[in-house]
Amino acid sequence: MTFKDFFRVPPALKHRRFALLWAGLLISTAGSQMQVWAIYWHLRDLSTDPIVVSGIGVAKFLPILIFALIGGLAADTFNRRNIVIITQVMMTLTAAALGLLTAFGHIQLWHIYVLVAIQSVAVSFDGPARQSMIPSLVARDDLRSAFGLQSIAADVGAVVGPALSGLVIATLGLQWTYWINAISFLAVILALILMGPVETIHSIDTRKQMPIYKRLDYSAIPVGIRFILGHPIILSSMILDFFATFFSSANTLLPFVARDVLHVGAIGYGWLSAAQSIGSVTLALILAQAIHIRKQGKLLLWGVAAFGSATIVFGLSHNYLLTMLALITVGAGDAISTVLRNTIRQLQTPDEMRGRMVSINQIFFLGGPQLGEVEAGIVASAFSTPVAIVTGGIGCLVATAVVAARYPKLRNYNGDEAIQAGANM
Repeated sequence: MTFKDFFRVPPALKHRRFALLWAGLLISTAGSQMQVWAIYWHLRDLSTDPIVVSGIGVAKFLPILIFALIGGLAADTFNRRNIVIITQVMMTLTAAALGLLTAFGHIQLWHIYVLVAIQSVAVSFDGPARQSMIPSLVARDDLRSAFGLQSIAADVGAVVGPALSGLVIATLGLQWTYWINAISFLAVILALILMGPVETIHSIDTRKQMPIYKRLDYSAIPVGIRFILGHPIILSSMILDFFATFFSSANTLLPFVARDVLHVGAIGYGWLSAAQSIGSVTLALILAQAIHIRKQGKLLLWGVAAFGSATIVFGLSHNYLLTMLALITVGAGDAISTVLRNTIRQLQTPDEMRGRMVSINQIFFLGGPQLGEVEAGIVASAFSTPVAIVTGGIGCLVATAVVAARYPKLRNYNGDEAIQAGANM
């Protein structure tokens, strides 16, 4: 890649509807990340015991476990754009409620857990519908660019959001982090309105509109599960995703590292929270511009290995700058694996199956970190925060080695294999 190529317009942004959605996500993700890290700080305000992190993990994971498969079926049955509008409105209201409870001084731990759980229900439907729309918005040759740009939107938001979170907490108060997040969801809603209709290429049900309880064919859920089990590359990427994030989710202990190990305040914490995404956005920019990437399976595995190794350094560090560097490296490894995993799965999945594939992946992708938060909180409470982080990084490396040995098809995946997805443009 030349210096000039690095600054050219990514191919996916030449598609108007995708560009609108991407711009909305860029704004919304910053607000969401501001709230994520504000909640962790809020938990530390309400309790000095790291076990409170485990409660957040449960609140996020249980709704995903219960509703994700239904959310995927809904994405393959109903209009995906309409589903995303509804879920964005739900998340707006829950963020506003967090702000109001905080502003009036009535907030308690259980309030946070319940409202986070409600947001996770919305995410269970939002993720499959939104991710499944992407191949209908861009040409198939631009899919990798689209997923690279999605990663960039997430990572830019995750740089800006946490940094602003620390600043807003220190100057305006915690409630404003929640209110700003509520406002940011309006950017996605506006983008969805402006982009117009988005049709599913193939639907599992083309009958006339009927009530939801008559439209959802629950027998289609096992079909999606069998599809995943019959495709080792997709299945192995999900297993890798789950165990890597399960063991290396200890960055949710960052408020305890910031206060109790590094002894920094809200602003220093905000920059540490953003560090991981600084690494992610740098790698995602490169991947969004790349046209041909070979040996993608090996690159994916090395990215996860870098993720785990840097987590160990993060756990051992007592120096602010070294911790910052370790988190940047964590983000870089995560960006490599995220973009390649998403691209592999979407290219190998037909459109009428995509919502269910994404929903099953959501259980792995979100279940790993949320259960990892539970594990990290328990280990940190029983031993110490550094022990929880270091053992998590070691677990990530072991899981990567096992998956690499068990699934040679993933290890040998090149990137030029036959594909199933992409809009005809």
